[in-house]
Amino acid sequence: MVTAENLHRQLTVGEVAARSGVAVTALHFYESKGLIKSQRNAGNQRRYPREVLRRVALIKVAQRLGIPLAEIGEALKQLPDNRAPTAADWKVLSEQWRRELDERINQLMLLRDRLTGCIGCGCLSMEACPLRNQGDVLGEQGPGAHFLDVPD
Repeated sequence: MVTAENLHRQLTVGEVAARSGVAVTALHFYESKGLIKSQRNAGNQRRYPREVLRRVALIKVAQRLGIPLAEIGEALKQLPDNRAPTAADWKVLSEQWRRELDERINQLMLLRDRLTGCIGCGCLSMEACPLRNQGDVLGEQGPGAHFLDVPD
């Protein structure tokens, strides 16, 4: 419920956008996905608690790391709605994401190291292709397009 006391502590969508550097449309999108929440005042205008600024910052950092919004949403569900995420909250979330990031980094390094063997022809059956068909594994699956994940 929006009371006169906490209304003064709340921010308009424009204020959140200005302070967070995130477009109003992005804030509306985040809200539609359940990543942030607002209340409506008597004039049916959105009002956000100040804690939303920290939540938006967390969302933007996670996005920059390449974490999909669906995973960010699942992570944010672990946090209480009535306060800003803390350093301890971030530690828990970042430890969860660290394993995934490490795996992606390893895959990117593997791709980088094998890039010189690729001629970019897209044939997907060339025996020497170290990126898409190492050891001609796809040739065993018969003709047609097949995709091979990057080996671990």
